[in-house]
Amino acid sequence: MADEVVGVVGAGIVGLAIAREVTRRRPGARVVVLEKEDRVAAHQTGHNSGVVHAGLYYPPGSLKARLCTRGGAMLRDYCAERGIAYEACGKLVVAVSPDEVTRLEALAGRAFANQVPGLRRVGPVGIREIEPHAAGLAALHSPRTAITDFPGVARAFADDVVAAGGEVRFGFRVTGIADGRRLVVSSSTGSVTVDRLIICAGLHSDLVSGLAGDAAAPRIVPFRGEYMKVRPAKAALVRGMIYPVPDPRYPFLGVHFTRRVTGELEVGPNAVLATAREGYGWGQVSVRDLAGIAGWPGMWRMAAKHWRTGITEMYGSVSKSAYMKAARRYVPEIAAADVVRAGSGVRAQALDRDGSLVDDFRIHRLGAVTAVRNAPSPAATSSMAIAEYVADESGF
Repeated sequence: MADEVVGVVGAGIVGLAIAREVTRRRPGARVVVLEKEDRVAAHQTGHNSGVVHAGLYYPPGSLKARLCTRGGAMLRDYCAERGIAYEACGKLVVAVSPDEVTRLEALAGRAFANQVPGLRRVGPVGIREIEPHAAGLAALHSPRTAITDFPGVARAFADDVVAAGGEVRFGFRVTGIADGRRLVVSSSTGSVTVDRLIICAGLHSDLVSGLAGDAAAPRIVPFRGEYMKVRPAKAALVRGMIYPVPDPRYPFLGVHFTRRVTGELEVGPNAVLATAREGYGWGQVSVRDLAGIAGWPGMWRMAAKHWRTGITEMYGSVSKSAYMKAARRYVPEIAAADVVRAGSGVRAQALDRDGSLVDDFRIHRLGAVTAVRNAPSPAATSSMAIAEYVADESGF
C-alpha cells in the first residue's frame, strides 16, 4: 500500500530490525520508529554482553531455537557487509561437578538437536587446550559462538531505515493508543497516526501493549545484571568465553567470562530484582514500578519458589568476593582483587500469572497492532530473524 504508515514503538535492536524489514517489504510505505530516549539502543541493546549465541540452550522447535539459528547467520553476514566488529572467539560451557556433568549431557542433546555448528564435547585435557587457565570435568565447545557490537548494529539498522525513507523520532514516550479508522499513537509532545503498529517496548512492553488493549499477562519484571571487568594484568587468561552449565529452572545463564570486541574481559552478569524498570543501580528506585511488581500475583508465586536463589544473588551484588566465588570455580586464577565493578543492564523478564518465568519469545497480534511481549536473550542475536517472523505474522 503506497500511502501506508507503519509505526514501530522502540528503537532497540529488535524494533529497528523490524522497521528495517518493513521498509524492505513495503518500499512505498512510510515507517516511523517512536523512541522515548534521545538515541537508539539506550537500554537492553546497549547494556548486554555482546554475545552472538549459536543456539545451545533452547528447546528444539521453539521460536528461540528456530530464530537464533537463522538470525545468527544473518547477523554475521550483515556485520561483514557493514564493517561492524564481529569475532567468532568461541564458547566453553563447563561442568565442574558430577551433577553439572549430568546436566551438561542434557544440554548437549538439546544443542545437537538444534544443529549448533562445530559443537563438540571435551574433557579436562580438551578444556585446557581451548582455555589453558580454565578448570572443569567436562565441557561443550561451541567454536562459532561470537561477539559483536550490538549498539553498532542497531545504529546501522537505524541508518538503513532512514536511507529507505523512514524516520526515527526521539523523545516520543507513548502515552496512549486510540483505535479508530486508523491508530493514533499519542505522547506528551504530540501524536502520530498510523495504519499499523508494532510494539517493541522492551522493559515497558506490557504497559505499552496494555494501551492497545492487550492482556495483562505476561507482566514484565526487571532483573538487573551487574558486570565486573577483569584488570588488564589478568584479562589475557581467557581467550574467548567460559560459561557455567545453566540451571534449567531459570532463564538466566549464570555468571560467566566474556571477551568483548574492545579486547576487554568481563565477568557476569548476575541476576537481582531491580528496584525500577530502568534500575541500573540500587540508587534508582521507582515506587510506581515496585508497586506494579508487588501487585502482580505471579511475583509472589515466583518468590515463594526461588527466594533462596534471590538472596544469594543479592549477596553477590553487594559483595565482590561473593560474586567472584562462583566465577573462580571456572577460572581459579582470577580472584576478587583482579576485577573492578563495571556496567550493568536490566533484563525485561516476562512473568506469567502463575509465577512461571517466560522463556520463549512471545508475540501477540491485536488486529492492526503486533506486540512483541517477550524478547529476552538471544533477541539481539535473533533480531533479523525476529523481524522476518513479525513481518510475516503482521501480513507484510
